[in-house]
Amino acid sequence: MSLHFNPRDITWLAFNERVLQEAMDENVPLHLRIRFLGIFSNNLDEFFRVRVAGLKRAMDFKEKIISESFYQPPSKILQKINDIVITQQQQFDKTWKKIQTEMAEQHIFIKTSKNLSAKQKEFVRKYFDEVVESNVIPILMHENTPMPYMRDKSLYLGVAMRKKDWNYQSNYAIIEIPSRFVGRFVLLPTENHDEKNVMLLEDVITFNLPHIFSYFGYDEFAANAFKVTKDAEMDLDNDIRTNFAEKIEKGLKNRRKGKPTRFVFDKDMDKALLELLIRKLNLSKKDSIIPGGKIHNFKHFMDFPDVFEKYEKPIERTSFTHQDFEHGERITDVILKKDVLLTFPYHTYTPVIDLLREAAMDPDVKSIQITAYRLADNSKISNALIYAARNGKEVTVMLELQARFDEESNLKWKEMFEPEGINVLIGIPNKKVHAKLCVIKKRANNKTLQYGFVSTGNFNEKTARIYGDHLLMTSDRGIMADINKVFNVLKKPKEDYLPVLKTCKSLLVCPEFMREKIEHHIDKEIEEAKAGRKAEMIVKANSVSDRALITKLYEAAKAGVVIRMIVRGIYCAVNQKDFKEKIKAISIVDEYLEHARVMYFYNKGAEDIYISSADWMTRNLDYRIEAAAKITDKNLKKELKDILDIQLKDNVKARILDKKLRNEYIEDDNKECRSQIETYNYLKSKTSEKTKIHNS
Repeated sequence: MSLHFNPRDITWLAFNERVLQEAMDENVPLHLRIRFLGIFSNNLDEFFRVRVAGLKRAMDFKEKIISESFYQPPSKILQKINDIVITQQQQFDKTWKKIQTEMAEQHIFIKTSKNLSAKQKEFVRKYFDEVVESNVIPILMHENTPMPYMRDKSLYLGVAMRKKDWNYQSNYAIIEIPSRFVGRFVLLPTENHDEKNVMLLEDVITFNLPHIFSYFGYDEFAANAFKVTKDAEMDLDNDIRTNFAEKIEKGLKNRRKGKPTRFVFDKDMDKALLELLIRKLNLSKKDSIIPGGKIHNFKHFMDFPDVFEKYEKPIERTSFTHQDFEHGERITDVILKKDVLLTFPYHTYTPVIDLLREAAMDPDVKSIQITAYRLADNSKISNALIYAARNGKEVTVMLELQARFDEESNLKWKEMFEPEGINVLIGIPNKKVHAKLCVIKKRANNKTLQYGFVSTGNFNEKTARIYGDHLLMTSDRGIMADINKVFNVLKKPKEDYLPVLKTCKSLLVCPEFMREKIEHHIDKEIEEAKAGRKAEMIVKANSVSDRALITKLYEAAKAGVVIRMIVRGIYCAVNQKDFKEKIKAISIVDEYLEHARVMYFYNKGAEDIYISSADWMTRNLDYRIEAAAKITDKNLKKELKDILDIQLKDNVKARILDKKLRNEYIEDDNKECRSQIETYNYLKSKTSEKTKIHNS
């Protein structure tokens, strides 16, 4: 059959449109709608730093390589991207305008330099003098001066200045907005106590332009925001005299020199200044030059001031303690007796931190081994590991120095861990370590006990409050043995390490062997379907783009296997005419970010179910160290399957993933089901049931 795939990058833009839909949805509280605009903007920034940059690099390669990697020529995809992004930007601007109207109805106003009261003008002058001015250094722009270094994540003001009686063209300057140092938002005083006034830092600076440039005697100013997004790919040199950490540091420095991949500007910017900036940035028609509204770097709006409390009370869905940890037992003692499945952000993350704290203080604990991909800024996980090392435990931390945009943070953790005596691993050449694993060893009563956890998400207590993930706490011997094998490979990486990973029996590991096992499971379902028996699979992932696995899905659908997919982001599969069973795929975008990866196979009624760190992407399956754990406890299997079923019934926040990427909401006559609320209620009810049993 003729196979069809949607281009990965176009499906990603469809995902970001779903984020924008949340900002457009009037049923979503205003403060969350503003946050979704910030998420949309931040997502798009990273997309241009990585994916668009990659497409531009790919244009230098042969057509065959291009088609295998991208399904279509990069030039064609780039044109589609520009068209889609411009359309989305227009929708973004309309949405923000509407939100501001609704904010005004709640007496919340975004003030500019042109609509301040006398009292506010005085406040803004004083605030600029005392807080902002020392961080503002204007750079004058002339045709013959070189373009100054532009920070990738910074926002700039382009300033056009002139005197009223001047016959010459305007003079120009650029100012970097110092939001990193003083924040983006300023709360202004108001005479009406029911009113909230917020001013953006760039408007504070714009108001004070006559003061900033007073030396020159200009009396007319026009200031407009712009930003530059750069190629964030990290090129690592091959100098054998340089260790890997030093190569990462050098790569970070070189990244700052990355070529621009996008230039976004206020469409009202002075035309001559705009042309000057485009020339100095060496941008051409093939580059993404995108006109927009007055506000850019909207990612900061994820942290918009809390001015809505009087009008919008948040829904009370605070994280709660898992029922197995409610009654004061040590986490360690519970895990040594039974498996526990935590589902975030519904369950609190505290037991994970407490388990490591207990291990740090337990005199019988000899060692802790853990992978760390993205740690929280003030990580309690890291604190527990440091105290464990100080208490004489052998602590090993796998720090992934190539975790995109966290490279610098992880280098700092390396510098902090090593003086504490922690053994820091930095992985295998050309393979990111993305598995989420921990094993703790203790020696008690002449026995060695091992326990720990496997997760679908990072060991990060901050993101665990907003990311939907699963974490299995277990003392299963098979899982612990396999985690040790993974760490043995990471400690002494050899060229031929794959045979060691292949001996894992309780974990599915990447590279290679998870793919083999997934294909094996699908083949078994195909056999059952061809024999006329029940065949079913469910896949939940962030992204599905691997061509080989999608082709295997097509084979299964053609045979009659019932396939249901829950995919938050990239989804390259499309239904074919000769499928006996159409693949049913949905995407859920809601208050929490759906981050869990789960695989379910009916398997003649045995119902095999896994939680995994890996998406169905070639990079995960073939070029990373990943791990999936099979859930064996029948109660936990049922719990995971119940959660999947709840998500598959979502008819409020679920969109259909179809060939045309229309993002249509699921509409049916069934009882309303918003899966994140229903999952909360489902897990909360299990806690209540356990409490009743315990009290009785």
